[in-house]
Amino acid sequence: MHCSRFKRGNEIQTAPSRQSYRQFSDDAEAADCCLVGACTGILQGIQKEMAENWDESFDPGSQSDESFQLDRTHIEPIYDAFVCPLTKQVMRDPVTIENGQTFDREAIERWFKECKENGRKPVCPLTQRELRSTELNPSIALRNTIEEWTTRNDAALLDIARRALSQGNSERDILQALNYIQHFCQKSRSNKHVIRTTGLIPMIVDMLKSSSRRVRFKTLETLRIVTEENSDNKEIMAEGDTVRTIVKFLSHEMSKEREEAVSLLYELSKSEVLCEKIGSVNGAILILVGMTSSNSENVLTVEKAEKTLENLEKCEKNVLQMAENGRLQPLLMRILEGPSETKLSMAAFLGELVLSNDVKILVAKTVGSSLVNIMRGGTVQSREAGLKALNQISSCEASAKMLLEAGILPPLVKDLFTVGVNQLPMRLKEVSATVLANIVSSGYDFDSISLGPEHQTLVSEDIIHNLLHLISNTGPSIECKLLQVLVGLTSSPTTVVNVVAAIKSSGATISLIQFIEASQKELRLASLKLLQHLSPHMGQELADSLRGTAGQLGTLIRVISENNGITEEQAAAIGLLADLPERDLGLTRQLLDEKAFELVISRVSSIRHGSTRGSRFVTPYLEGLVQVLARLTFVLADEPRALALAREHDLAALFTDLLQSNGLDKVQMVSAMALENLSEESKRLTELPELPKPGFCALVFPCLSKPPAVTGLCSLHHGTCSMKETFCLLEGKAVGKLVACLDHTNEKVVEAALAALCTLLDDNVDIAQGVIVLCDAEGIKPILEVLREKRTEILRQRAVWAVERILRTDDIAYEISGDPNVSTALVDAFQHGDYLTRQIAERALKHVDKIPNFSGIFPNVA
Repeated sequence: MHCSRFKRGNEIQTAPSRQSYRQFSDDAEAADCCLVGACTGILQGIQKEMAENWDESFDPGSQSDESFQLDRTHIEPIYDAFVCPLTKQVMRDPVTIENGQTFDREAIERWFKECKENGRKPVCPLTQRELRSTELNPSIALRNTIEEWTTRNDAALLDIARRALSQGNSERDILQALNYIQHFCQKSRSNKHVIRTTGLIPMIVDMLKSSSRRVRFKTLETLRIVTEENSDNKEIMAEGDTVRTIVKFLSHEMSKEREEAVSLLYELSKSEVLCEKIGSVNGAILILVGMTSSNSENVLTVEKAEKTLENLEKCEKNVLQMAENGRLQPLLMRILEGPSETKLSMAAFLGELVLSNDVKILVAKTVGSSLVNIMRGGTVQSREAGLKALNQISSCEASAKMLLEAGILPPLVKDLFTVGVNQLPMRLKEVSATVLANIVSSGYDFDSISLGPEHQTLVSEDIIHNLLHLISNTGPSIECKLLQVLVGLTSSPTTVVNVVAAIKSSGATISLIQFIEASQKELRLASLKLLQHLSPHMGQELADSLRGTAGQLGTLIRVISENNGITEEQAAAIGLLADLPERDLGLTRQLLDEKAFELVISRVSSIRHGSTRGSRFVTPYLEGLVQVLARLTFVLADEPRALALAREHDLAALFTDLLQSNGLDKVQMVSAMALENLSEESKRLTELPELPKPGFCALVFPCLSKPPAVTGLCSLHHGTCSMKETFCLLEGKAVGKLVACLDHTNEKVVEAALAALCTLLDDNVDIAQGVIVLCDAEGIKPILEVLREKRTEILRQRAVWAVERILRTDDIAYEISGDPNVSTALVDAFQHGDYLTRQIAERALKHVDKIPNFSGIFPNVA
């Protein structure tokens, strides 16, 4: 018997289609009559699932437009026979059990499994009657009918969605349409194919331009679902400006759209075609890289951004972009593991990047050895790529040391010195020289790194000779870098001696000095820095060369005199002059001829009064100026022009003021040394008074005459003194400032200040008055403190000498004799000092009665 109607509610509705129903009824009759009976039953809620799928997430009280509701009347209802009694959902794979009841396969299998697990015999879930068999019979006719019904309804709903996806429709209609498309795609992977073939994807994409944030968010979410696990749909997304539009959502800070856009890009990035497309959008990779390092982003968003970047790494262009934007790891991994061509291209690109020091350290640690191996490659292209990358990362001290440990030095030096068919082009030799200069500036112990089987090192004589030869036979750019190599080697006390010896043995001093006149500023600077490093070790050779070669000294002075702020070049030039032997009278006379000292005085005054713009080189520049100026004080007795200049510019007062340059230890030390020299000249320069000749009575009765009284004389020198003309420390109020320096933390400053104060106690002055001067300046106690501290041997020697002179004053000797600390210090000097110090300490101990004085007991022996 055939059933001609399906029932819905209390009404009779025509079957879905005559043809599909006939097929269903004929098959059903052959299979099981009970199934047909079930199809005629009336169940409630036949449209519940379809309505929920369309209207989910919206307020049930809200209404759509009347026209839209009209469209939905064409949707066929859900028939009772389509619904599984267990799940209350439309069946996908209907099967019939022993008693003729129909269920979805998955649901009834789960029911039977639960029965077994609970130790019960299988029963029908509807009738609860025991079943003899759990065999399932597929209801093919019903399944086909459901599929046809689903296909027709889906087509109808998709058609409604198509019409809803228009900017002219309401926000609610568009959101409902997008919700249905999501549900449709999630029901079956094959449905995503339908979305593509019906042309819905471009329409969905258009919704990204909506003015509604809810629509834009739902559109991004829908596109993600539509493209999940569907490469064809992803390819459609690559068309036009769709990807660019999606990327724009990444700039929406802290929004749901931003989070959904990242999720969508992650899904699209699973396609290699789209990887290149995403990477081609300006700013896309930069934003994603920024998101991965953000602390304010949602954790899931950061994870999706990270995974998106990992997918984008499949495209080499993207890897380069990531490296430009600070994500270097993908590029580094290709250098480590990629094929040869990839390694070369990545290394070459790395050589073009500007890296921070932290990144340079990371690169050196990760791929330093690989880059060294690339540099060793046989082709010019390989060596160029390796050298340029190494050039980038070698300019940081820490990364340079890592490269040294990776073995960079031997092949680097070999590339520089190789000649013939295998030699590097000159442009690459310049890069090699630059890398070597960077490496050398790291301060590594280059005397311990062997360069080959002959166990030569970078500071071996032959190697230095080769460097000097290259310097003399290449262009300015390479010469500059090689001079910088020597600058680095002479910066270390462990290697400077070897370099100095090699320069002397090669006779290259004059050649190096000639670079002072180079027109290229960088080359001139490298030369000046090298000569400055050499001057403490071969100062006389440099002074002789400067005096014997026309022009170089004048060039130095011109550099120093430039009035465009204080530069590194000026600091190096004045530093070179400052370290040359200060007692070289010939050099000082040449400097006088060149009017150098007037220039120096002007520059010192300018800095002290703040009229010269400061920079990080102002301190070494001022130190060098003061040191050069102090040269005058060493030749006062031999060069009248020096004396005249010192008087004209009141150098004693200038150096006294410079004693108060707090924080500039070298300036204070040199100023104290200069004051010592000036003070030593005071006795010679002091004008002694001419006493009037005695009268007749004085000649006849000398016992009745008195020496004429002369007022206004210096108590120390017993003559006419002034700071400006005779450089008298007492007259110039310099004693107190020198005493203040005795408390300095720098031993060199204390040594210089004490030496200057000792000129008040030497044999050419009134020692007793010198002691009084020190007492008035409260200098006795600081001198005794220096003696007790024994900070250096020089300080002990000078302090013992000064204390012995001070103790010649009986009152002071009596007072100090009760101080055990002073006695202990003198005893220690007596026991452990050198021969002269022991003698002086012995005399001092006699003054305080710690050693008996036997000089009057024994008669003088003829």
